[in-house]
Amino acid sequence: MSSRADAADMPVDGETRTPDRLRRTSRLLSLMSAQSDRLINEGLARADARKWHYAVLASLLEYGPGSQATLSRRTGIYRSDMVGVLNELSERDLVERAPDPDDRRRNVITITEQGRRQLRRLDTVLDELHDELLAPLLPAERDQFVRLLTRLLDHHAQQA
Repeated sequence: MSSRADAADMPVDGETRTPDRLRRTSRLLSLMSAQSDRLINEGLARADARKWHYAVLASLLEYGPGSQATLSRRTGIYRSDMVGVLNELSERDLVERAPDPDDRRRNVITITEQGRRQLRRLDTVLDELHDELLAPLLPAERDQFVRLLTRLLDHHAQQA
């Protein structure tokens, strides 16, 4: 058990101690988010990576090279934090920085071949972690769950 909240949800003598009123969607999503974050952060740490590393590498592979500002917008990483993430990735030869030919004041970030290999390894790690996170669900339920979450996020992103 990782917290008192987890302990409160554990069955005692066949009863669930959490009041039904606390089993609202927002609370359940929040608890699942915390569980997911813990699992993903710990799993990526064992692979000597962080979720921001994965986000930048995935963005570069899918959308191609970009400036730090572009990568910040694509990934949701604050611009002030992006420099540190790129420093870490650059030190590991997973990305390259080069002056932008159109604007020498900024750099263009590109994924390296080593970065592509690392991204494939991290994809495997995340697939295994997602299997662990969604273990109680059948494959069709997992697909439906992802579709529903995506629909909710898309809806609320349009409202923002």
